[in-house]
Amino acid sequence: MSRLRVLQIGKFYPPHRGGMESHLATLCHELRADAEVQVLVSADHRRTVAETVDGVPVTRIGTAVAVASASINPGMARAIRRAEVDVIHFHHPNPTAVLSYLASGNSAPLVVTYHSDIVRQRVLGAAFAPILHRFLRRARTILASSAEYARTSPTLRRHADRVRIVPFGIHAEAYARPDAAEVAGLRERHGPRVVLGAGRLVYYKGFEYLVRAMATVPGQLVLVGDGPLREPLQVLAAELGIADRVTFAGAVADLAPWYAAADVFVLPAVERSEAFGLVQLEAMAAGLPVVNTRIPSGVPFVSMDGESGLTVPPRDAPALADALRTLLDDEPLRARLAAGARARVAAEFSVERMAAETLRAYRAALRTD
Repeated sequence: MSRLRVLQIGKFYPPHRGGMESHLATLCHELRADAEVQVLVSADHRRTVAETVDGVPVTRIGTAVAVASASINPGMARAIRRAEVDVIHFHHPNPTAVLSYLASGNSAPLVVTYHSDIVRQRVLGAAFAPILHRFLRRARTILASSAEYARTSPTLRRHADRVRIVPFGIHAEAYARPDAAEVAGLRERHGPRVVLGAGRLVYYKGFEYLVRAMATVPGQLVLVGDGPLREPLQVLAAELGIADRVTFAGAVADLAPWYAAADVFVLPAVERSEAFGLVQLEAMAAGLPVVNTRIPSGVPFVSMDGESGLTVPPRDAPALADALRTLLDDEPLRARLAAGARARVAAEFSVERMAAETLRAYRAALRTD
């Protein structure tokens, strides 16, 4: 049987950072054994660039302008139209690319990975909804990363008959053996009782509540990542008198040694914009217990309360502080949850399982022709 030709349409692609970008790259690499994969995404500039990234052909379509964090790519519809493929795999949210796809007229079977609802831009989301539903009606299969997200998404509930659950996966071994000298250096620099948070410093991550929680938690908070809330969070730490116990590490190339140097990982998300939380999987693969929040998304499904960490209500700094103190003070509990975290990643979130389920979705889409 000939190899499937698959066009992946995303928003951006590494080295651009983000959960969607990381998932897309991981999926493409894993699919290469069974399919010919090519990628279409936006460029950060006006020029269209075709390149190969770690063996994956990637075309970055020039961006004329960006509006409300959405790239306008005049060449995207033409590039989709010209793609001679068996399946188109689209990663949403990406409203302007939805318009490009609809304008392209490409009739290859469509599979959509629905990463998240449009949460913050409610007016834009409401105006775009009729177009989005038209687009989703064209999809043979819609992939959601968790049953929890599919059940709580008003959009996905309207298309429930075609939703298939395929959890995201990671290469767990990438986080199992970091450089020992680098880990030791980080541990020496940041001291004992290290609480780690990682991600863009944006509103829906909830880092404000983590900083507030640390005011009553003996220990060191390290935040890895950057974003528009860095300065306000630094001001908050100073106001709380804990600036000396909060480190803003900025973006780093490799998170593995940072996980290994920490005692607890925290994802204090406050909005459904955090639909899954891939960083939880990375921390779990590294053997860290996770403190997360009970938001209506896949976040509490990835790391489960009492199995791989502790789950607390969102926007609740005292509850977050209680969970952190419990874990930092109880080494046997940390060890039990760390073992549960590693086991959960191996059982539920392997890249092999993710790729196999995705290929099944492609073949099912082709069978309905």
